[in-house]
Amino acid sequence: MSSYKDLYFKLFGAMADAVESLEHGEPIAAQKVLVAAMREAEDAAISRDEGL
Repeated sequence: MSSYKDLYFKLFGAMADAVESLEHGEPIAAQKVLVAAMREAEDAAISRDEGL
C-alpha cells in the first residue's frame, strides 16, 4: 500500500523524466511516461482508499 507521499515522489520522478524527454525532442516518450505514471498513481490511490 502506497502513501500519498510515495505517490507524490513517483509522480514527481515521472515529471522529471518527461521533462528530460522533452529536452531531447521526444514529446511522445514524455507523454508515455506521464500517462503511465498517472495510471499507476491512480490505481495505487484507489487501492489505498479501498483498504481504509
